[in-house]
Amino acid sequence: MTDKYDVLVIGSGPGGYVAAIRAAQHGLRTAVIERDRLGGICLNWGCIPTKALLHGADVAHTLANLRPLGFSTSGVEFDMAQLVEFSRGVSGRLSDGIGYLMKKNGIDVISGTARLTGKGVVGVREGGDPASPLTEYRADHIILATGARPRSVPGVTPDGDRVWTYFDALVPQELPKSLLVIGSGAIGVEFASLYHDLGSAVTLVELAPQIMPVEDATVAGHVRRQFEKRGIEIHTGASVSELTVGADSVAVTVKCADGTLEERVVERVLVAAGIQGNIENLGLADVGVEVDRGFVTTDEWCRTSTFGIYAIGDVAGAPCLAHKASHEGVLCVDKLAGAPHVTPLDKDYVPGCTYSRPQVASLGLTEDQARATGRSLQIGQFDLQASGKALAIGEAEGFVKTIFDADSGELLGAHMVGPEVTEQIQGFGIARSLEATGDDLADVVFAHPTLSEAMHESVLSALGRPINM
Repeated sequence: MTDKYDVLVIGSGPGGYVAAIRAAQHGLRTAVIERDRLGGICLNWGCIPTKALLHGADVAHTLANLRPLGFSTSGVEFDMAQLVEFSRGVSGRLSDGIGYLMKKNGIDVISGTARLTGKGVVGVREGGDPASPLTEYRADHIILATGARPRSVPGVTPDGDRVWTYFDALVPQELPKSLLVIGSGAIGVEFASLYHDLGSAVTLVELAPQIMPVEDATVAGHVRRQFEKRGIEIHTGASVSELTVGADSVAVTVKCADGTLEERVVERVLVAAGIQGNIENLGLADVGVEVDRGFVTTDEWCRTSTFGIYAIGDVAGAPCLAHKASHEGVLCVDKLAGAPHVTPLDKDYVPGCTYSRPQVASLGLTEDQARATGRSLQIGQFDLQASGKALAIGEAEGFVKTIFDADSGELLGAHMVGPEVTEQIQGFGIARSLEATGDDLADVVFAHPTLSEAMHESVLSALGRPINM
């Protein structure tokens, strides 16, 4: 044994590093074990670099639509490698920032691959080499924050060249002329939108009856229409039945919803069919930590089945979102430290955001889910075609939809699609947290002209007193 900690965190993503900082703020001796770069998947290969690339796609869209504003361009060139370099630079800068935060808060950073080797004991091998010496660390509390990785699709094996995971899609050597995306969750939709705006011909294949399966059907339908209007080919209720990789292309057989087979030849295929928890080689079974369908089982306080071991973020299951991981990191540490007024996370009301064009943001129940509860509902929707600000910026395709319990006024769900809705959804999150009713939200004064006025108008619509529609 080389050292003893109060809290030992395995993984330094948005759950792990936040948990470590919160533990240090409680005065607990804390260390983080990381086998790669600080910041985890989100910062290095997920949320942040994807948004940097999407910013480039937004610029491409703006350049292609300047004439209505009185501008014209000529001789504009695009360098995919430069955009990738910008994206990687952003990630590198933020990873260095996490290192600074660890030092600032007095948190030890241990480099290597971790494994639970006994009660309150974690063994670490530098670089993950089985031949390297094992160093063991003891801790009263061990937090698993190991994240997740892309899920595989039967018969489709990523090779990093012709068949990509999202890791590969973040660092392409060149822009593919054509791309087929398998899966239309947030990752698949974002990359489909991104690559199409940059100039690739994109096909999107989804097994579920609608794209964006977890979103409200009205929102998903709107995004599909917008994607198809842009020229993105979409197949729902479909699957890839055969895939053959050639020297410079991929032949794909798509089994459509009606059972027919359609052939496509594309330059690249992106597998974006969900993620699975990083639970392997952690020694979970050896110490009695239960798992279910590839994720660690936890209670409302992030405690596993083994005393003193916790799990937060993606490794603990849906919703697999960075902000959920960070919130769980704080919740978990506050609870184990005995902080007052700690409340469990209501996972139904964690906001989900998709940074495609159009953007999508939502929290709470979809309309179908709300109706299934048997409650009496008040549902309002406001179209951005009636928004002065949306029209002024040329981005009036979209809407805001709100769902309330008609008897109590409780906000059950909020669903937004359109420009910058990912920056606005927090307003409904605050309202929900403060238990604001529809009447309370109706009394709020929204600034004019703003995109967020659509939120207010949607609430008024739900209450049966719309003004601008």
